[in-house]
Amino acid sequence: MKKNYFEFLTNQEKEIIVNKGTESPFSGEYNNHFDAGIFVCRACSNILYESASKFNSGCGWPSFDDEIPGAINRYEDKSLSIDRVEICCSRCDGHLGHVFTGENVTKKNTRHCVNSLSIKFLAHNNLKKATFGAGCFWAVQNVFSDIIGVYDTQVGYMGGTTDNPTYEEVCLGETNHVEVVQVLYDSRELEYKKLLNIFWDNHNPTTLDRQGSDIGTQYRSVIFHHSSDQKKIAENLMKQFQQNFQQPIVTKIISHQAFYRAEEYHQDYIKKNNLGHCSL
Repeated sequence: MKKNYFEFLTNQEKEIIVNKGTESPFSGEYNNHFDAGIFVCRACSNILYESASKFNSGCGWPSFDDEIPGAINRYEDKSLSIDRVEICCSRCDGHLGHVFTGENVTKKNTRHCVNSLSIKFLAHNNLKKATFGAGCFWAVQNVFSDIIGVYDTQVGYMGGTTDNPTYEEVCLGETNHVEVVQVLYDSRELEYKKLLNIFWDNHNPTTLDRQGSDIGTQYRSVIFHHSSDQKKIAENLMKQFQQNFQQPIVTKIISHQAFYRAEEYHQDYIKKNNLGHCSL
């Protein structure tokens, strides 16, 4: 386990997530909770389940019949002298509960039995997207992924003329796509303005089609706004940031377009490869 994820948990939460405890049945806040949204790991904010996969199993704990791909680790558990399968968050390895199959309670024949204290609910209407191009998307994703209030980041391509481009095609400079990071954040916890401050603080917005040694139109500085409010905030803040630079800011602020998710090996590249960091 990565202990830094558990630093701010309450003792009650640690008993479940770290010490693999179990809350009393019918006691959890999410047992009868069926609002539209997503459920994330309480310790590290990894997205675990869509609310559409939640069902009333009658067992006394929140139950799901599907998971977000790659979100759950499974381990053999014989702690009660019976064969069970423990489920843990794939990011922090915090304990969630157990998964059972063969009960025929849903069409998917699967029941993730999860402790409410291991998860946190985020309503769909509070989740917003922000999309940025600021050079190599490996580095940009690494900057945004650990910000409190950010619940998902994906790297991909946007702004070009080619549908479903490959990394190789984008690198050739013939698609006009930008390497971008799309950020999913909770607007109650994190203001869009803070994301913009992070964006401008972590790259050089005065160099055209270039960040450091990375040269090409795919590395241009772009803010793809998802609403008129985002556009207005970005335009006003860019005027303020211009005072920090002798050269004019060349960042473009334009409406979001189709987002094409990059190949899987690009996602969380720095963390997957233990690179520590990658300068923008």
